[in-house]
Amino acid sequence: MNTTRFTSHRLLMSLMTSLFFIWGFITLLNDLLIPNLKALFNLNYTEAMLIQFCFFFTYFIMSPIMAWILARTGYRLGIVLGLLIIAAGCLLFLPASSLRLYPLFLFALFVLASGIVLLQVSANPAVSLLGSDATGASRLTFAQAINALGYTIAPMIVGGLIVSNSIRGPYTIMAIILALVAVCFLFTSFQSIEKPRVETFAKAHTLKLWKQPTILLGILAIFLYVGAEVSAGSLIVNYLHLPSIGNLTLTAAAGYLSFYWGGSMVGRFLGTAIMLKISPRKAVAFNAFVAIILVLITILGHGYLAMWCLLALGLCNSVMFPTIFALVVAALPDNRSQKIVSGYLCSAIVGGAILPMIQGWLADQIGLQASFALLLVPYLFIGWYSVRALKPANV
Repeated sequence: MNTTRFTSHRLLMSLMTSLFFIWGFITLLNDLLIPNLKALFNLNYTEAMLIQFCFFFTYFIMSPIMAWILARTGYRLGIVLGLLIIAAGCLLFLPASSLRLYPLFLFALFVLASGIVLLQVSANPAVSLLGSDATGASRLTFAQAINALGYTIAPMIVGGLIVSNSIRGPYTIMAIILALVAVCFLFTSFQSIEKPRVETFAKAHTLKLWKQPTILLGILAIFLYVGAEVSAGSLIVNYLHLPSIGNLTLTAAAGYLSFYWGGSMVGRFLGTAIMLKISPRKAVAFNAFVAIILVLITILGHGYLAMWCLLALGLCNSVMFPTIFALVVAALPDNRSQKIVSGYLCSAIVGGAILPMIQGWLADQIGLQASFALLLVPYLFIGWYSVRALKPANV
């Protein structure tokens, strides 16, 4: 690689990591909206979880559409369009807040999430191309750590504002910032990396892939993991608000979300180094085992012990998504198969829509604290999958 190309890659990598930060920051705001809109509209937990359902179900609906758009626009225009769609979603919060219409809030989230999906399908492959293939996984792990940084910082900056029903200001500011970032990308050259080529209808090849249990179970593992991560994060504020747990105000509880997502960020940085010496599947199995213990204490405990056990789940979650994703893709025989299955793995993010709805319904039926028993299912499965399904022979 010549010096000009290297400099171009460094500049692009810096800009691309900013996208990971942006969508992490914005996605975290859902966790803050839930207690806000639950109180504002007098919602039960099931109704409040429609926030996460509308946001994450968008991945399932819009991923193929956004991949089609990206194949025709290229990285630069795809990213610019994604940023502007997110900005439009942010601005929709203004009439939703003024009119106090819950369905309009949900529609705004759908628009906003559509833009984030376009950023996801643009940024992940672009980062992998900004250097050698051997260091692609390392770059993605670093970018995901920056994504977790966005989750960590968001509660510190706007947590108190959103929970206390000051929605219009933060979302207006974000819309302006997103528009400015879009302008930066509009004048950035992407010639140093190839234009993505999306393979749309590979039906015969895909059917063969479906016959491989490691792939099927890996997709299910991603589905359950994202569902568990989102469910826990969505209800942390209300959980810490319980008199028997933290007895915190909703505004004070919102600040503690930084510990949950900060643990995920720290764990990803540590995991990058640790997994150079320890088998990745063993690291996932260990984290799943610890997560099960933490969930049990969350369900059965009380006071600060239960509170901090729930927050510590973020640290356990840290390496699960990137490691499972990477191990499943590494098990595939060729690049074409990897692209196809990567699409299915990204679609499995829809677990963030389904499991929170189920936990919300359970919270309404058996109580918020007991509803966390649902999280035992994902962690038990992930532990089994990493030990049994991802044997060395399979990967």
